Amino acid sequence: MFDRRLAVNFDWILILTVCALAGIGVLNLFSATANWHFSATPIYMKQLIWLGGGLLLVLLICCFDYRHLEHFAIHGYVVTIGMLLFVLLMGKTSMGATRWINLGFFNLQPSEVIKIVMILLLARIFGRTAQPEGYSFSELWLPALLLLLPFGLILKQPDLGTALMLVFISLSMLVFAGLRRATTLGLGFIGVLTAVLGWFGLHDYQRNRIQTFLNPEADPLGSGYHIIQSKIAVGSGGFLGKGFLQGTQSQLSFLPERHTDFAFSVFAEEWGFAGCSLLLLGYMFLIFWGIYIARRASDRYGMFLAIGVTAMIFWHIVVNLGMVIGLLPVVGVPLPLFSYGGTSMVTTMVGVGLLMSVSMRRFMF
Repeated sequence: MFDRRLAVNFDWILILTVCALAGIGVLNLFSATANWHFSATPIYMKQLIWLGGGLLLVLLICCFDYRHLEHFAIHGYVVTIGMLLFVLLMGKTSMGATRWINLGFFNLQPSEVIKIVMILLLARIFGRTAQPEGYSFSELWLPALLLLLPFGLILKQPDLGTALMLVFISLSMLVFAGLRRATTLGLGFIGVLTAVLGWFGLHDYQRNRIQTFLNPEADPLGSGYHIIQSKIAVGSGGFLGKGFLQGTQSQLSFLPERHTDFAFSVFAEEWGFAGCSLLLLGYMFLIFWGIYIARRASDRYGMFLAIGVTAMIFWHIVVNLGMVIGLLPVVGVPLPLFSYGGTSMVTTMVGVGLLMSVSMRRFMF
């Protein structure tokens, strides 16, 4: 039977914030692709369709008690690992990377699905094993093993950006769960050592991205072109911007990938510092609201679930914005609700649905 309290506690603040950010994103895609000649459905219309489908997913998920998902987390993990293995063997290759499963009407990217699955699984583990003094190394072997398997499979695709996102999300949940001082220092040492040794395991194009990040002017017409044009677009927006559909970097096609990785650069050029500040305030509110939902969750599983989803959105925002303004290497991480991409939109909206489910059931024990 449907509990009337669920309808009364529907989180309108969360859903309206998401719709506002996604709506701005669709308008930005319209501007970014205004001079494109489409033989099929325009990109901004496809994004609008994905947004509509995502909102339906949110409504379906929020009607489902998130606590039941705890029992299916392991099954979802096994299935998703199977999909990652299938991708390596028979996946669709595009631009030198094998990341997708062709379903005919839709290209599924399992590396996006594993983000949600890892959140569900780690929420189950941390929710059941509270450690008042923090976790020690000996207590982290299971989460570490569960993380390393998909991390390695995603690196093989290769997809460094998504692999790092998986690590950032997991570490955020672990920090929230609590770490002993010795464990924190040990993980920091392992992280530095892994970064140093990992350099030799990177593909040539991945090394070029890092070198380009350090000195993009060394190859302004080659590997440094993307970031140089992006910084020009962001900087040329000034305080108030050039106006909607008036951005020269995007409208004159100087800015590559302006509908995906560098969608924020288009927005910055057209709306300037003032517009970017309002957009970032919207994202900041979304993050703080996610933390607020976690704090008032009715159980530990819901709390860690909300923290995991919030961390996923937060790190995507930080890495994407760092990319477009030259503070981080270009690793192909989309801006949530803003960059074009069906799988990214669906993953984000599934996360929003989980947040809604936790928020609406905060009164239930």
